[in-house]
Amino acid sequence: MFKTGSEVIQWIISRGYFGSCPGLERITELLRLLGNPERTYPTIHVAGTNGKGSTTRYLANLLRTNGLKIGTFNSPFIKDFAEQVEINGQEIDSFNLVKLGNQIKPLVEQMDRQKEFYGITEFEILTGLAFSYFKGRVDIAIIEVGMGGLLDSTNVIEPELTAITTIGLDHTAFLGDTIEKIAYQKAGIIKKNTPLIVANVSEDALNVIKTQAAKNDAPVYIWKRDYQTDYRGFVRQQFEEFNFHNREIQLKNLETPLIGHQQVENAAVALEMYYLYTQKHNLPFNKSKIVNGLLQTKWPARMEIISLKPLVIMDGAHNPHAIKRLKENLLTDYQNYHVKILFSAIVTKDIKLMLEELLQIPNVEITMTTFDDERALKLEDFKAWQPRIKLNADWHEAYRKLKNELQPNELLLIAGSLYFSSEVRSQIK
Repeated sequence: MFKTGSEVIQWIISRGYFGSCPGLERITELLRLLGNPERTYPTIHVAGTNGKGSTTRYLANLLRTNGLKIGTFNSPFIKDFAEQVEINGQEIDSFNLVKLGNQIKPLVEQMDRQKEFYGITEFEILTGLAFSYFKGRVDIAIIEVGMGGLLDSTNVIEPELTAITTIGLDHTAFLGDTIEKIAYQKAGIIKKNTPLIVANVSEDALNVIKTQAAKNDAPVYIWKRDYQTDYRGFVRQQFEEFNFHNREIQLKNLETPLIGHQQVENAAVALEMYYLYTQKHNLPFNKSKIVNGLLQTKWPARMEIISLKPLVIMDGAHNPHAIKRLKENLLTDYQNYHVKILFSAIVTKDIKLMLEELLQIPNVEITMTTFDDERALKLEDFKAWQPRIKLNADWHEAYRKLKNELQPNELLLIAGSLYFSSEVRSQIK
């Protein structure tokens, strides 16, 4: 029997040795044993290579302005494990972790004795725990896909709305090595007659998505066709300002405290979902509350300003698609700064492509390091990249040196992996 939330978390994490194992058989059985809690409340499902977490947070805050209790399931975590399961921004507490852990562990042990259900993974158990926690506690839950969509353990829900934020090459060993293959996996969350909101994706990806939507008679709302934004600028080095409109409404001079042009696109997806949800349920769509809902949104390690003087920014860009958007943000919002980057990543990512993208920034200085994760890159594999980049095995030392030597016209960026950002943030924030 578990006695503390920490014990439950350690047990869930220990299941990580089963790795990523796409498929719905194990989660379907676990939820059946739990009484299918995911069927007891409405849901919204969000997929995408990048941006799905931010979109989820925006939407949760918008819906909260209508007095709704909102469950959110996001991954991975940045500050602490329990933040992946929240209600109205409050992470699951130790009491409920223990209660649900003691309920779920015997079921997992029972499943492990059956060949067809053996080896349920960390993420699948967390999914079951989140779905159980939300039962009887929320008006609606917003569920972020873990990886892909079609075979992701969250893809057992029957949502009221679905969304696909972006499509890029990531997790190619599981999802496929082309944009079209990855789009097909993401489109796996599309459900019969369920509205789908699509963000800024390539034409190749969009064609795949529209084909799958047509097969499911799912209405599709596409960025720049059915809804769009007009970017207005980076205001006071703190907010991205934009206008939003769809075929029925116009909203002007909106601001998001999450920095980066892609955050305007993420906010637009959330606004379109919010509009569709309020129309369906006859809820007020109030501009002043919308403005406040957006401004309340926080999402650590997403162009997060850690320090203003000197300027230190942390961004969890962890694949080539995200790194490219990060580079674009630096070249527009911070074009007057000399950029120094402290970079690390996990070996499953296309690290070389990420580095090549960052090296396109004028006068950039990159220091590559490693961190406390068995999947973290090995510096010896990148010796040939010297002198284009510097190598330092101790990120603590590298961070202190870079920060202490920063000039007023320089910024330090910490990037390359959400896992790296999580470790650094926990020790410097």
